[in-house]
Amino acid sequence: IKKAATVVLMLNSPEEEVLAKACDAIYKFASKGDENKVTLLGLGVVEPLFKLVSHEDPLVRRNATMAFGILASNNDVKKLLRELDVTHSVIARLAPEEDIVIHEFASLCLAHMAVEYTSKVQIFEQGGLEPLIRLLSSPDPDVKKNSVECIYHLVQDFQSRAAVRELNAIPPLLDLLKSEYPVVQLLALKTFGIISNDREARIILRENQGLDHLFKILETKEFNDLHVEALAVVANCLEDVDTMQLIQQTGGLKKLLSFAEMSSIPDVQKNAAKAIAKAAYDSENRKILHEEEVEKCLVNLLGTDNDGSKAAAAQAISAMCENLASKDVFGIQGIPQLVQLLSSENEEVKEAAAIALANLTTASPTMENTNLDILSIEPLINVLSAKRDGTIANAATVLTNMATQEPLRLSIQSHGVMNAIVEPLQSTNSMVQSKAALAVAALGCDVDARTEVSLMLLFIFSVVFITFFLK
Repeated sequence: IKKAATVVLMLNSPEEEVLAKACDAIYKFASKGDENKVTLLGLGVVEPLFKLVSHEDPLVRRNATMAFGILASNNDVKKLLRELDVTHSVIARLAPEEDIVIHEFASLCLAHMAVEYTSKVQIFEQGGLEPLIRLLSSPDPDVKKNSVECIYHLVQDFQSRAAVRELNAIPPLLDLLKSEYPVVQLLALKTFGIISNDREARIILRENQGLDHLFKILETKEFNDLHVEALAVVANCLEDVDTMQLIQQTGGLKKLLSFAEMSSIPDVQKNAAKAIAKAAYDSENRKILHEEEVEKCLVNLLGTDNDGSKAAAAQAISAMCENLASKDVFGIQGIPQLVQLLSSENEEVKEAAAIALANLTTASPTMENTNLDILSIEPLINVLSAKRDGTIANAATVLTNMATQEPLRLSIQSHGVMNAIVEPLQSTNSMVQSKAALAVAALGCDVDARTEVSLMLLFIFSVVFITFFLK
C-alpha cells in the first residue's frame, strides 16, 4: 500500500490480521513527523483507531494503542481526543494484565493530553492517577518516564496533589531519584517541586528519608543537571522548622551553604539563595541560619557574576534582617556590596538591593552599627529615578533612615536630594509618594533645607496648577 488513505480505510476491516497491520503502518507513518500526523488527522484516522484501542484481539489493541500514543503529541489531535472523551478507554489500557508495550503508549498518550487543563480534570475524575502511580514501579523505563511525566502535569492541580499523598505515591517517586535515566530523575524532582509546596507532603517526604536522596544528588557532580530542581525541593522543605533542625543536626545545612558558595552553576547559586530566603521567613529558622553563619555565604553571593544570584542573595538578606544579630553582621559586611548593586543595569538586582538596604537600616537599635557612609549617598539618590516603584520607595526609606545621623543628613542635602525627590513626590504610586514625603520630612530639619523644601513645593504646586488650568 502506497497511500495513507488506503490504510485508514483498512481500519474498518473485519479481519484482525489486516487491522493489526494497518495500525502498525499508521504507527510507523505517524512516527516520521508532525506533518504525517496532520495528514492522518485529515483522513479521519482518530475515530476508527480509537475503537480499536479497546479491541478484543491483543495484537490489534497493542498496535492501535501505539499509533494512538504517537498521534497524541499533535495539538489538533489532542483537541479531537478531548472532544471524543477518550481518557476512560486509555486509562483502561493501564490495567496490570495489559502488555507492557500497551502500558508504554497508553501512558504516553495520557502524558501528552495532561498538558491541557480539561484533560487533567478528565484523567483525575476517571481514576487515572492510581494506575499511573502503580506504573512508577514498572520494570520498563519508558513506562516510568511517561507515568511520572503525566503525574507531574496532574499535580499542578491541588486535588491531584492531595490524592498523590493519599495514594502513597511519594515512596515510588523517591525510588525514581535512583533511576539510571536522568530524564526520569528530572521529572521526579519536578513533581516533588510541586507537591512539596504542601506541608503534609513535606512531612511524608522527610519520614521517607527524602532529604537523604536530595542531598545525595546535590553531592554528586555527575548530577549537575539535576541540582537546580533538587534545590527547589530543598527550598520548600526548609520552610519547616523540624526539617531545618534535622538538616542542621545531620550536617546538611553546612553542606548546603558550602554548596551555594562553591558551585560554578549560576542557577544553582540562585536557587540556593532562594532556599535560604524561603526558610528565613520563619523566626526559628533565622536563628538556626545565623548559628551556621549564613551571612558570610549571602555576602559572598552578592559578589557573583550572575544577576539572578545577586538578586536572590539580596532577597535572602532582606528576610534575614528580621534577626537583629544577622542585621548587625550585614550592617558591617554587606552594605558596601548592596550599595554597589544599586548601580547595576539589571532592574531586579537594583530593586532587591534597595529593599535589603531599607530593611537593614529600618528599626536598627542604632544606626551607628550600619556601614553607611558618604559614598553610599550618590547611588541612593540616583535610584530615585529608577524604573521600578519598589526601588524608588526603598531608596527613599534608606535616605530617611540615614537622615537620623546629622553628618549624613547634611551630606545628603549637599548632593541635591531635594531636586531628585521631586519626581517621586509626583508619582502615581501612593507608596512611592508616601516614602518620598517621609524622606523630605526627615531631611528638612534645618533652615536651609526647609527653604529648599518650600521652593520645591512651590514649584510642584505651580506645575499642578498650570496643568489643571490648561485642562
